[in-house]
Amino acid sequence: MSSRTARAPRTRPQPSVRRSGRTRYVVTILLAVTIAGSLGYLFALPDATQVAVADMQKAEAVRDVQQIVELSATAQATADDLNKVLSGLVEVLPQDRTLTASSAEPAEVDEWQRVLRQAVDRHAETPSGTTATNVARAGFRSAVNAMAITVDAYAASRQLPANLRQTFLDLAARQRSAAVMAWSVAATQLDQINVNAGKGHQHVYLTSVPGEGAMSADTVPEGTD
Repeated sequence: MSSRTARAPRTRPQPSVRRSGRTRYVVTILLAVTIAGSLGYLFALPDATQVAVADMQKAEAVRDVQQIVELSATAQATADDLNKVLSGLVEVLPQDRTLTASSAEPAEVDEWQRVLRQAVDRHAETPSGTTATNVARAGFRSAVNAMAITVDAYAASRQLPANLRQTFLDLAARQRSAAVMAWSVAATQLDQINVNAGKGHQHVYLTSVPGEGAMSADTVPEGTD
């Protein structure tokens, strides 16, 4: 009889060895996920520069609102003064050239000049603010300077011979129109930045010289959006 060669028994992986390998794989995956999550959190955190920029932006927003409130009050006070002066200028520099111009008394002209000097001084300050606020501030400053030139030109024309006087009166009337239009642009800008700042509409338009081609207030009540 032929003898059978005995086969060596087939060895099987030990369960503990397979579990160990699987455990290491799972731990590796979890560790990678944890590290990735931690890095993502760290990268998501704002750095010192971003925090500083955000703080400056908040401070600028607060400062701008305060400047808008102050500029609105200043412009309203000036508008009240200018409306009084313009009421007189309409009489001496009528828009309708067919109308006969009246003549102001020297004391009245002196008062106009005094009021305009105060207005120019009131708007001479130029604190730094946002672009939108700076535009409104510069617009008012330009308007009051132009109006002061109007009054000075009218005062100077009174010293001229009759054959030259009308030319200067016409120039003064054109300068007044330019001043009123410049003011209306600044008033419109001020109205908008008040709305943007949450202060609602603020109307500081000049009302004593209608029909000069200037922008006028909308019909929205003041203080509303």
